[in-house]
Amino acid sequence: MNIKAAIFALIAYAIFSSHDVVVKFVSAEVSAFQIVFFSSLLSFPLLTMLMVRDATPGTLRPKHPVWTAMRSLSMSVIPACAFYAFSVLPLAQTYALLFATPLLITLLSIPVLGEKVGLPRMAAVLVGFIGVMIVLRPGETELGLGHAAALLAAFGNAFQSVILRKLSNVERRVVLMLFPMLTTVVVMGMALPFVYVPLAPTEMGGLAVIAVCGFCATLLLVNAYSIGEAAIVAPMQYSQIIWATIFGILLFGEDVDLLTLVGAGIIIASGVYIVLREARGGRSHNTPVLQTRSRAVTSSGMNVSFFLKRNSAENQSE
Repeated sequence: MNIKAAIFALIAYAIFSSHDVVVKFVSAEVSAFQIVFFSSLLSFPLLTMLMVRDATPGTLRPKHPVWTAMRSLSMSVIPACAFYAFSVLPLAQTYALLFATPLLITLLSIPVLGEKVGLPRMAAVLVGFIGVMIVLRPGETELGLGHAAALLAAFGNAFQSVILRKLSNVERRVVLMLFPMLTTVVVMGMALPFVYVPLAPTEMGGLAVIAVCGFCATLLLVNAYSIGEAAIVAPMQYSQIIWATIFGILLFGEDVDLLTLVGAGIIIASGVYIVLREARGGRSHNTPVLQTRSRAVTSSGMNVSFFLKRNSAENQSE
């Protein structure tokens, strides 16, 4: 089943990469804030259909309001930051920076979850950040808001991931899905008057494609995790760098320089090592990266992923 799971994951990440290509095309005329706002609205009915299935008793009042608020705010800015990075940076460079998420999860799990990270994983994190510096090349490359946005998206996804692990056993699923979704719509809606431009039919179609691709790819990814081992499925995300290189060259005329690929390779190697190290440890309470089963740049996708993952776990336990 691991082979089937890996194939599902590869297809999912190919769809995610196509999703990002559409984002890059649409963002040429439309602000990232507007893209996130309308794609979130288009995803709302799909997410609502999942949320109404939550029969867990309780209210919509969070048991940990501060952590819930911090996660919701974090998730509201992740897509906007990532979409902006896609709009101004080469695809391969954006992916390389987003791939720093597992490194940041490993670091944040120490203060937030109180986990102990051994020397080998800390060394892998350090090597990974060397890869990030190779991609950024401060002093040689003119760093801009796009680079900061990609790194902020990676940090935001890592932050919300460790908070989710902290809350997942105490908060209702509907709470963990509803508040980030509403926060995203509100925050992006507040920015909308300053960036709004009328949407052409092709741009509206692009937003619909973004919403549908994110939703369908997430379903495939969750299915992959449900039938295969996380240590097999998780590294499949790095296949996006291949799609980024192909799409960047063919569709956008981007030049992928050797140092970007070298830096991306170092980041990927570090991430894979951390995943394999956690899998070898076999301790569910000390596997923060393996427990992260969602993608960084689609807030609705992260909500869907969490809901279906929990449903799958419950069905297996019955």
